[in-house]
Amino acid sequence: MDISKTQLQHITRRQFFGRTSAGIGTAALAALMQKQGNAAIDKSAGRGVLGHPHTPPKAKRIIYLFQSGGPAQQDLFDYKPQMAAKHGTELPDSIRGGQRITGMTSGQAKFPVVASKFKFEQHGESGMWMSELLPHTAKIADDMCLIKTMHTEQINHDPAMTFFQTGHQQPGRPSMGAWLNYGLGCDNDDMPGYIVLISHGSAARDAQALFQRLWGAGFLPSEHQGVNFRSGKDAVLYLSNPPGVTAHSRRNMLDSLGQLNKMAYDAFGDPEIEARIAQYEMAYRMQTSVPDLMDVNEEPDYIFDMYGEDARKPGTYAANCLLARRLIERDVRFVQLYHRGWDQHGSLPGDLPKQCKDVDQASSALVQDLKQRGLLEDTLVVWGGEFGRTVYCQGSDLVNYGRDHHGRNFCVWMAGGGVKGGHVHGETDDFSYNAVKDPVPVHDLNATMLHLMGIDHERLTYRFQGRDFRLTDIHGNVVHDILA
Repeated sequence: MDISKTQLQHITRRQFFGRTSAGIGTAALAALMQKQGNAAIDKSAGRGVLGHPHTPPKAKRIIYLFQSGGPAQQDLFDYKPQMAAKHGTELPDSIRGGQRITGMTSGQAKFPVVASKFKFEQHGESGMWMSELLPHTAKIADDMCLIKTMHTEQINHDPAMTFFQTGHQQPGRPSMGAWLNYGLGCDNDDMPGYIVLISHGSAARDAQALFQRLWGAGFLPSEHQGVNFRSGKDAVLYLSNPPGVTAHSRRNMLDSLGQLNKMAYDAFGDPEIEARIAQYEMAYRMQTSVPDLMDVNEEPDYIFDMYGEDARKPGTYAANCLLARRLIERDVRFVQLYHRGWDQHGSLPGDLPKQCKDVDQASSALVQDLKQRGLLEDTLVVWGGEFGRTVYCQGSDLVNYGRDHHGRNFCVWMAGGGVKGGHVHGETDDFSYNAVKDPVPVHDLNATMLHLMGIDHERLTYRFQGRDFRLTDIHGNVVHDILA
């Protein structure tokens, strides 16, 4: 058998270009020289496999405020005043329409309608309806594009969250942040292009698990996965040098390790070896850049007044919103915040106000802060969970009520980055149970987000196991009606 011929038959496209670049060191030097010699090049060109976006981007970065657990749309954004007269009555079969429901309510003999106990008012020049639980968010109504008709087929948390993040309900595919990092790259040499921040809600209940695969790279090269920043002394685990290890000795160790990895790459041509080299070097540079990022003491008092005092407490939602702004100022492409605790199956009247207090002021402040710095125009902010909640009561307590999972219609809002401000998209029925106009499936939302970043969702693909994969699989249409 001709081993060299067999090896050529199995070589991947990435491996081919990697080998013909005359080695990793040469490629890195060429990239550095190009960067120094072309400082005026538009940064939107990025450093990913696309080279340039497919179309001129409206947004250059995304901050995704993911509310894990499923916020109740009819208690926050989808005002249904007629429900007060129907409170306690049975949900009509014509509305439910044989919907598949979770095991938590499938055994109920009755499905009584429960009206929201919270007051609603119109806000801004747009007259957008919003709950009394969101007084700060109400201030940015004219910057918000509210999608009232989000739709998903998933009715349990993990597959629903996985579907939103990766375009597929089963684990194993790349997350949206990984796709963007792969396609467009990052414009900051000292920070990852995809960073994840997690906070815990104030509602007194167990939160849903958040698995690292939600921000994973799937079958993409591993350097594109999200990096989870933590609160506390070390924002990134194992980033600090252990006692007795100096920066000089660390540099020498990485140089020697890099030479060994290069030898392995020359021998096997595995792209993951390149990814490992890149990750080691990134970690070394982050030893300087991350402490500077996490030190918010330089922020003026008026910023903390804007975001709320919780912004001074590492690990809170408010602190993470402030960090998100600092990250996109450093050209991080995709920042994902997860806030846990929205799963109100019971005691919603007591728990939901706590969750809203966690996020209301900081979410509003983030949009206002970006706007005053001239960053909102090309930063897309997205707020929403994996599904909504049912109009019928879980259990029989119509006073201290709970709501089950509901995917037929729920609310997501967006701001900045090329979407219409003060705009409400879609209509729901009188029960906030079905979309009656302009439903938006998850694939359409993801296609639209990629479009705003200048990416044709059908053209950003990766060949894996003989098939070209993409974030939207074989689905997705850009929602042009919400574009500015």
